[in-house]
Amino acid sequence: MSGQSDNRLSGVLNIYKEKGYTSSDVVSVVRKILGRVKAGHTGTLDPDAEGVLPVCVGKATKIADYIGGGKSYRAGLRLGVTTDTDDLTGKILTENHVVTDLITLKNAASQFLGETFQIPPMYSAIKVGGKKLYELARAGKTADRAPRKVSISRIDIVEYNPETFTAVMDVDCSKGTYIRSLCADIGRALGRGGCMSSLIRTRSGPFRLSASVTLDQLREYAAENRVNEILTPIETVLPYKTIEAPLYLEKSVINGNPIRVSVCENGSGASEDDLIFLTLGGNTAGVYQRAGEFFKPRVMLTGE
Repeated sequence: MSGQSDNRLSGVLNIYKEKGYTSSDVVSVVRKILGRVKAGHTGTLDPDAEGVLPVCVGKATKIADYIGGGKSYRAGLRLGVTTDTDDLTGKILTENHVVTDLITLKNAASQFLGETFQIPPMYSAIKVGGKKLYELARAGKTADRAPRKVSISRIDIVEYNPETFTAVMDVDCSKGTYIRSLCADIGRALGRGGCMSSLIRTRSGPFRLSASVTLDQLREYAAENRVNEILTPIETVLPYKTIEAPLYLEKSVINGNPIRVSVCENGSGASEDDLIFLTLGGNTAGVYQRAGEFFKPRVMLTGE
């Protein structure tokens, strides 16, 4: 039932974040719907952006930092306009007439394929000196930002309107890539400037737009006590091997002690530094990492 706490819920929800919500807003609504369970998102989307926002629930909040995978976006690009936020929500800095064709635009975009470095925009949630960059930007301040390595494997220009100077592109990229910065970079490469006009995240790691649910749909599942049907288990989200520890080590496992590789079923199947799920009696105890002859705990999933 909506609003009734259920501490048994554990896994990742593939939420469709609608425009107007911050990522934190979505988490707050999820907590309210599910009865104030633990919850946290795995990657921020701007309020005007929409699309896939994985939300970890219950014990899954402990493995949020381990959920990686690439991201996919459908982005709107407005050429000839630059803003202080690199998107159309910001203050316009310059406006230029644009004369370019589809081939020239594709060639400009292709310059940013592969590994590259991006300077995070001032309007971002990255912290510098304990302050979020967007907080400094709103106060009229700037801060030095170290370039970050990102990887962009695909940029497909799927639409281009030379009369309105607008384009739509599909992008596959690594975690941490700023699509606003990419739009600004493409406009800069054309010599006329550019910014992002819209953004939909179509994939985040294993979570895809086609399988996402809105907050209203989540309310319906909660009202019918069917939330578990749309929760992705931790073991499905993380592609780790499962290795069983013997039951006589239950106390050691619960206490978070290292476990010898040699006593675990299929323990030798894990290589040095591999992350694995250690199970006990078929239940996942936590995420462990092999270090020499031991599996050492990284995230314990026992208890609350």
